Amino acid sequence: MKERLVVIPTYNEIENIEAIIRKVFSLVEPFDVLIVDDGSPDGTARRVRELQEEYPANGTINRLHLLERRGKLGLGTAYIDGFKWALSRGYQYLFEMDADFSHNPDDLIKLYHACADAGPERADIAVGSRYIRGVNVVNWPMGRVLMSYFAGVYVRFVTGMPVMDPTAGFVCYRAEVLEVILHNPIKFVGYAFQIEMKFTCWKYGFRISEVPIIFTDRTRGVSKMSSKIFKEAVFGVLQMKISSFFRHYIPRREAAVKNEEPVEAV
Repeated sequence: MKERLVVIPTYNEIENIEAIIRKVFSLVEPFDVLIVDDGSPDGTARRVRELQEEYPANGTINRLHLLERRGKLGLGTAYIDGFKWALSRGYQYLFEMDADFSHNPDDLIKLYHACADAGPERADIAVGSRYIRGVNVVNWPMGRVLMSYFAGVYVRFVTGMPVMDPTAGFVCYRAEVLEVILHNPIKFVGYAFQIEMKFTCWKYGFRISEVPIIFTDRTRGVSKMSSKIFKEAVFGVLQMKISSFFRHYIPRREAAVKNEEPVEAV
């Protein structure tokens, strides 16, 4: 059974891609990996194809997949294409994770169990949270820590959503959650994408749990953060909140994902 898939968007991550894939595959519990590459000129996709030869299919099941897109189309669309690809193939738990080791792959297991273990506390969405127990960020300058933390304060104030780390990009979704929320378009493609996903899940009544993690800034490669992305988040939150007044959020556990197939992965 195809159960767990980690979706990792990449653009010029040749310095990190091999190490992150090997680390995920070394975990004591099995996770498949889908790399969504936006035409990286540094050869990221080529290295993934080489690794696919090293990690061949186990019977009829491949563990390493590659979805190549033409050009930089944005973080949000990369995840959505990856999610649609995974849902069409029957994966039950889908994960967002960065390629640069700012998210510790060991924490994938904690996120998985937050969503998979039986009991009244079982989550529909598990968020790897930097701020649920203080501030757990390593190697960030103080200015960026403050910007990130108060971005969360701003989001909670505007939206009313009780999530301490709404901009977090380390998340586990149960498949039925994505089948509901992707039935309608997700508008934002940058920093605000993470906020919109959590806000939409919350409005539909899904249970969100925050799992404490330690976030470590990248040591290799170049950050993709920019002032344009940050501005999208600031003004996008207001736009998102206003739009929500004109939208009906009725939980639909069996809603179908639109039949829009992304580019075929290999």
